[in-house]
Amino acid sequence: MEVKLASSYGFCFGVKRAIEIAEEHKNSATMGPLIHNQSEIDRLRNNFNVNLYNSLDEVRKDDTVIIRTHGIPKNDLKALKQKDVKVINATCPFVTTPQQIVKKATEDGYCVVIFGDSEHPEVKGVKSYGNDNVIVVLSTQDLENVVFKNDKIAVVAQTTRKKEEYLEIVNYLILRHKEVRVFNTICDATFENQDAARVLSKEVDVMLVIGGKNSSNTKQLFSICEENVESHLLEDENDLQLSWFNGKKLCGITAGASTPDWIIQNIINKLKIIK
Repeated sequence: MEVKLASSYGFCFGVKRAIEIAEEHKNSATMGPLIHNQSEIDRLRNNFNVNLYNSLDEVRKDDTVIIRTHGIPKNDLKALKQKDVKVINATCPFVTTPQQIVKKATEDGYCVVIFGDSEHPEVKGVKSYGNDNVIVVLSTQDLENVVFKNDKIAVVAQTTRKKEEYLEIVNYLILRHKEVRVFNTICDATFENQDAARVLSKEVDVMLVIGGKNSSNTKQLFSICEENVESHLLEDENDLQLSWFNGKKLCGITAGASTPDWIIQNIINKLKIIK
């Protein structure tokens, strides 16, 4: 099986930074999963004793607590800092930016629209920096029955969403409101990985998208690839199925921003023995 990698894939700046922070602080715990990749979380726990807390109630005195890359709600961060613990903030800077935009916009009297998944931890965190005039939408349909307090609208996007879908939201708002402030908060790594996946998926016989199945950016990559070619989403080499490659000669590979190189290499090694 011939394998071709996307020109841009895998760990983004924010994830690399968070992993390095976790490795530097052994015998610590992360507030929520550090990244959306269970295998990498297991590696950090086994090799560096970096454990996982899912709630503030689990935090103990003198703990070292690392804030996840996706960030946490404002009030949770405030409560954590009031405890007798050491707090290390590994929130991706590209996530911190929309947090501050939402804070400033609501203070300035804007109604805020966040394009993203309301259940995603990043979006929950970003929304917490606003007030009651913040809504989260996934499509223009979600906006049809919304009545805004005024005609001053600010718009931000979850960092890992598709830029084409964000433009649909923005265009919808611009045509209906007098003042719309648009902030491009989709990170550069997301743009690059999505564009590279789109190009490669048009060149190959089958596409593998490697990453956590609960990872937003990985699911976005998969959605892009399956528009062009048979595509499969997998977390590691154990998910590979030989039937995917029947009659196929060239396999394309991309990976989500939370997917470590060692998992990608394990999959490539297994592909090399497929006849």
